[in-house]
Amino acid sequence: MKKQQLFNAFRHAANGILWFFKLERNAKIHFICTVLVVVFGLILNVSKLDWLFLTVAIISVWVAELFNSAIEMLCDYVQPERHASIKIVKDLAAGAVLLAAIGSGIIGGVVFLPKIYMLLIN
Repeated sequence: MKKQQLFNAFRHAANGILWFFKLERNAKIHFICTVLVVVFGLILNVSKLDWLFLTVAIISVWVAELFNSAIEMLCDYVQPERHASIKIVKDLAAGAVLLAAIGSGIIGGVVFLPKIYMLLIN
């Protein structure tokens, strides 16, 4: 791949992320949650391994939400009227986001709750 093609690929990907922030309310929610996780991770001085798990959790939610948004936009373009099959596709994509969020919540609980507990009993 030539340098210009590589640059264009990154530019298009960055544009997709920017569109996500402009168009999706959930992007702001995920951003706030990401900032909170990072702040709590710094305050509670989590280990490198914990940071690895937290990073994978954060990225999994972002990736799932980006795919969900892309799928929903494509469905709305292909089938503007309500359609039973499109509803199922959108529900499946939203379900992926929900699973990623639940998994991330569990990881956050495993990482943060013991540290918070230790702060409270000391």
